[in-house]
Amino acid sequence: MIEQINLNYEKVVLVGIINQQQTEEKSKEYLDELEFLTYTAGGEVLKRFTQKLDVPNPKTFIGTGKMEEVQQYVEENEVGTVIFDDELTPAQQKNIEHILKVKILDRTGLILDIFAQRAQTSYSRTQVELAQYEYLLPRLTGLWTHLERQRGGIGMRGPGETEIETDRRIVRDRIALLKKKLSAIDKQMATQRSNRGALVRVALIGYTNVGKSTLMNVISKSDVFAENKLFATLDTTVRKVVIENLPFLLSDTVGFIRKLPTQLIESFKSTLDEVREADLLLHVVDISHPNFEDHIHSVNQILAEIESANKPTIMVFNKIDAYTHEVIAEDDLATQRTAKHFTLEDWKNTWMQKMGRDVLFISALNKENLEEFRKVVYEKVKEIHITRFPYNNFLYDIDEISS
Repeated sequence: MIEQINLNYEKVVLVGIINQQQTEEKSKEYLDELEFLTYTAGGEVLKRFTQKLDVPNPKTFIGTGKMEEVQQYVEENEVGTVIFDDELTPAQQKNIEHILKVKILDRTGLILDIFAQRAQTSYSRTQVELAQYEYLLPRLTGLWTHLERQRGGIGMRGPGETEIETDRRIVRDRIALLKKKLSAIDKQMATQRSNRGALVRVALIGYTNVGKSTLMNVISKSDVFAENKLFATLDTTVRKVVIENLPFLLSDTVGFIRKLPTQLIESFKSTLDEVREADLLLHVVDISHPNFEDHIHSVNQILAEIESANKPTIMVFNKIDAYTHEVIAEDDLATQRTAKHFTLEDWKNTWMQKMGRDVLFISALNKENLEEFRKVVYEKVKEIHITRFPYNNFLYDIDEISS
């Protein structure tokens, strides 16, 4: 559980299910992440509820008995918000609100709320607003009476705070207007990207909170906002970086997450254009996280969705300073050795070994192994640059002979 010190945090209860697709261990992991999301949004999790269900209840997501248990806890502890780990249908959300009489959110609504908090520029605010409206559109029935009971807080930023959102026609018009506005901005950004010249483009990608912005600051000597919270960065930052004699463009992109709302993927497509148009991807991974392999899989899934899965990629395993592994006692003959017992050297000898020089282990925070990182990135960028400008090969050869 995340230790809270802010007494003004909103009281929150989390709800998840266990089924064949989502084991008890996986459910706990998702709820851990949901708790971190809640903390990022400004909430304090008092309790978690889970239930084993083959399929979610179509009316209330969880069963009647479990719902009564949640209701009793909410009333006794004056909880103001209940957050479900999976996306609720509009009917489920309405029914649950009627029973619990508190604010009801699902993972999608929570992520949208965090994005609303984090959006700094007009562009990112427009993207988030579009995603929020598209999420709210099928949920407008009874929304106004629901909102009358709320007093702001998690899930209530941006669209949804005025009566106008209850009118489907107005919301659809607003969505159309926002899409038109984004389209115009997209054209401007495409022009900006084309005006950057022929420099090689490198994009930092990865799960949220893996240290991309910290690495960006170290490599580019810039001051990009970095924080130990999810989605600290929403707006893409591009910096010109020079390693030895070779300049290239480095961009820091929005972090990915499991169960990423489709509305956000759609709204942030232009932001993801930085990934699409990159010549080289630096896939940053938090190796200290016990489920980092799942994070890699989630990122790869989104890369496939935006048709960027086959780009040249360097795997950058960050936070080696925070990595720990479990140790089996010498006299313990019963415990089987699993991945949680692997040292860093053990990991290097797994599937990572096949990637050769395309795997790096660093600590951006403590600046460990950054020289090796720079060297490998330099070689990759140089390779791409020479392919693009063959005549420069002669200059590189002279440099190498001189050295």
